[in-house]
Amino acid sequence: MGLLDLFGKRDVSDELTRKVPYSLTLQLHPLRLSANRSDSVMLKISLSNVSNEPILTSIVISVPKKLGLDQTGLQQIREIRLGELSKGEAKIVNVEIYGSMKTDSAEYPIEVTAISHYRNYAYVLNSEKKKAMLRAV
Repeated sequence: MGLLDLFGKRDVSDELTRKVPYSLTLQLHPLRLSANRSDSVMLKISLSNVSNEPILTSIVISVPKKLGLDQTGLQQIREIRLGELSKGEAKIVNVEIYGSMKTDSAEYPIEVTAISHYRNYAYVLNSEKKKAMLRAV
């Protein structure tokens, strides 16, 4: 019996750091981007909490230099703070990815990281990364 048990608190940090507490899926609509044109695709991110505890959550999206997360193509990294996900809760986030005149015909990796935090967004507890390939034709 620990000190925290006297006050009704329990330590769940081992459970949350041992395995990834999220189920993360990525979908692109449409599947391809037009090369050397101002065009965009929608990245649908589905994130659900599979742990038994509520988790403070954020998502970081990263794209290569030839793509952008805004219409001007200047922003390549975006953080989206989702707040606290309760047990079993799922959220869907849609992010627009833009191509420009400098987007050549190739396959571009898109990296999405789901991060679990404790206390506030400055402290990282665990994270999961997924990659999707966006094809420009």
